[in-house]
Amino acid sequence: MTNTRFDLLLGARAIFPILIAAFPIGLVFGAVAAGKGLSPLEVGLMSGLVFAGGSQFVAMDLWTHPASWSALGLAALLVNMRHVLMGASLDRALGAFRGPLKPIALMLMADENWAFAEARARAAPLSPAYYFGMAIPFYLNWIAASLIGAGLGALLGDPALTGLDFAFPALFIVLVMGFWKGRATALVLVASGVAAVLTHQIAGGAWHIVAGALAGLVAATLLALRGESA
Repeated sequence: MTNTRFDLLLGARAIFPILIAAFPIGLVFGAVAAGKGLSPLEVGLMSGLVFAGGSQFVAMDLWTHPASWSALGLAALLVNMRHVLMGASLDRALGAFRGPLKPIALMLMADENWAFAEARARAAPLSPAYYFGMAIPFYLNWIAASLIGAGLGALLGDPALTGLDFAFPALFIVLVMGFWKGRATALVLVASGVAAVLTHQIAGGAWHIVAGALAGLVAATLLALRGESA
């Protein structure tokens, strides 16, 4: 019990700075969703059931009345295809997760939780207490921020005017730097970034996310074959 409580606190402490960084992103999403006509209840349900900030923002970009469910579903699939790779990677560290704990852990997996779980697994075995000490606060934080943002609505104004629109990419920059290993990491990031930018210019939509992920995977594989680890 002592170890479980200790791991819970360690996980909560690890994710705490990310909660602060993610909260304004949730506020912006809630405000954007409310501007599209969603009620606070609908916003809360979307954040609780989808729990994927990137695809939720993309969904709001595509939102119409009536909503095109096929377009929304395809966009969400494209944006979240990276979760296939993330889940496969994280699964190697979930040996101590028994019964329903593993599917619940994967359901609560987000980019931030995944990054911290991977970092933890490199240093010590990943316990369910540590993982859920991170994942549950992050999950609840996202729902709460979305609800508050939906309630405030127009009071938040244009996120670009306050710099809140940069909170999302800034958070991912911090996560990426936690995996920095020098030249090999830089090459993977360059390959992913170039592919994403070119695809965005040519194809538009959400295809640039898939292209960036695949390019980064190919670059990492080629580097691994040469004996370099990204």
